[in-house]
Amino acid sequence: MTEFVLASDLDAVVAEIEISAPPARVFAAITDSQRLLEWWGANGECKAAVWRMDARQGGAWHYESHGPAASAALEGIARFQADGEIVEFDPPRRLAYTWLANWHDRPEETSLVRWELTPTASGTHVRITHRGLAHQPTARKGYSGGWQRVLVLLKQHCAPLPRTGTDVSRDQKAAS
Repeated sequence: MTEFVLASDLDAVVAEIEISAPPARVFAAITDSQRLLEWWGANGECKAAVWRMDARQGGAWHYESHGPAASAALEGIARFQADGEIVEFDPPRRLAYTWLANWHDRPEETSLVRWELTPTASGTHVRITHRGLAHQPTARKGYSGGWQRVLVLLKQHCAPLPRTGTDVSRDQKAAS
C-alpha cells in the first residue's frame, strides 16, 4: 500500500511505499534507462517512449511519453516531455533531480524530485518527494495520484522473481 501526503504549504507531494526488494535493485530500477523503459507507465498510463538517464551527479535525464493514453491524461497534451539534471546521487540511498515538464501550469519553472531509499527488514522503504509545486496547481493535483501509481509500478517491477532450481534472478539476467 502506498502512503500519500500533500505538504501544508502546497509546495510538495510526498508518496511512500514498502518494496520487497533490496535497495540496490530498487535504485537500479530508478536510474537505469532500460529498466525505466520497462516499468514506467507499464499500466498504459503515460507509458515511457523515451527514458534516458545519465546516472551520475550532474548527469542529465529525459523522459517522453506519447500516444492515445497520454493525450487523454493531461489537458490534451499528446506528447509529454520532462527533463532535468541529477543534483544528488548516492547509490543506493538517494537520487534527486530537477524536473522541467511541458504539461506544468508554468513549464518554465523547475521543480525537484527526490527519491529516498531506506533498507528495512523486508526490503526497502521508498519515499518520493516532488517539491516546487506551489505555483503548479494542475500539475500538483496530477502528481497527487500519479506518484502513487508510479510507486506501485516500481514495486511490481522490483518484486522478487519466483525461484526454482533453474531460475535466474532479474539482477543476474541484467548483469549478463
